[in-house]
Amino acid sequence: MQSTLNTELLAGMLKSKRANKGLRAIADEIGGVSAATLSRIEQGKVPDVDTFIKICKWLQVSTDSFIISNSETSPVSNREQVVAHLRAERELSTDTVNMLIKMIDLAYSSK
Repeated sequence: MQSTLNTELLAGMLKSKRANKGLRAIADEIGGVSAATLSRIEQGKVPDVDTFIKICKWLQVSTDSFIISNSETSPVSNREQVVAHLRAERELSTDTVNMLIKMIDLAYSSK
């Protein structure tokens, strides 16, 4: 089974969470990642495994959120992508994000 990394989603979430902060400030915040590396990731390049894990921790999302399986199983669901984006959102409080996730869970469970 082969899998690929959804670099578009990773880049989008990285850009969204850093908002107006500079790449150097975010690199310092994440730790052990250069601003140049973050710039390449925002341009859709694939990071190395250690960098990918650090960014996922900083985004507060599972690494699985960015994995697309090339087998017969389906890629990451829409629900999982929405939740990943919410967890990366900086302008909302943690309580607000958790309540929105509960609402999303209710919406998807009522299908």
